[in-house]
Amino acid sequence: MRDDTHDDTERDQLWYVYAVTRARGADSVREELRGLDGAPVHALRDGALAAVASPVRAADFAEEPLRAHLEDLGWLERTARGHQRVVDGLLSTGCVLPMRLATVCRDPAGVRRLLTGNRAGLEAAIERLDGCAEWGVKMYAEPSCATPSDSAATNPPASGRDYLRRRWEDARAAEEAARNAAEAAREVHETLTAAAERARLHPPQDPRLSGEPGQNVLNSAYLVPREREREFSALAGRLAGRLTAHRLTLSGPWAPYSFGAAAAGATADAEGSTSGD
Repeated sequence: MRDDTHDDTERDQLWYVYAVTRARGADSVREELRGLDGAPVHALRDGALAAVASPVRAADFAEEPLRAHLEDLGWLERTARGHQRVVDGLLSTGCVLPMRLATVCRDPAGVRRLLTGNRAGLEAAIERLDGCAEWGVKMYAEPSCATPSDSAATNPPASGRDYLRRRWEDARAAEEAARNAAEAAREVHETLTAAAERARLHPPQDPRLSGEPGQNVLNSAYLVPREREREFSALAGRLAGRLTAHRLTLSGPWAPYSFGAAAAGATADAEGSTSGD
């Protein structure tokens, strides 16, 4: 990682902040780590903290173009992947607090003001999350092999009454499947929560975004101490093996995206927005 003495005075650039770490660990980041658009990352230090940032084009991240980009799912996905790539590359430095996507400042001095203005929350979050990693668990209800329309096509109802009876039976079956899925998700979440330091439930993921078959009935994150990761992973595996009509996936270890409260509520200067400083 390059030193924080780089002085960027070009007006067409802003500084994108990926994460906050302890300053003493920033020098151990790989030199080849690159940020958005292949830009080198920099450790911008202020006291015991360091913000990991890189220059980005104001044409993409100033307030007006950023507002337009946030409506572009392709741009958002590319930016999120680049953001995560940098955060993942920092994990060897110690505790990493990922910043909210598209957190930008005008210049390196603004990045340091972000650290100064949010010092108490950032230091408390690092202290609280140090030595832990985030693990994600998703559970899916497997799609049914046959749908009501399939049944009707192969065995048409003999009468209107028969049609209504089938509709009622289909509705009852769907309700029962939903109850079973909710109960299975609750049991998995409670079991994993008991094995973690903290847990957080996220809204179910849209299958059009995840690309996974079946309905997402559990989308959760768990903060797990590093020394208990193997035990936690084994527990998730046992739970997955007990499921019949549902499928469970485990991912990690990740930086504590779900538990850093967007880097302890840090805002760019006093403007309080992700595109600011």
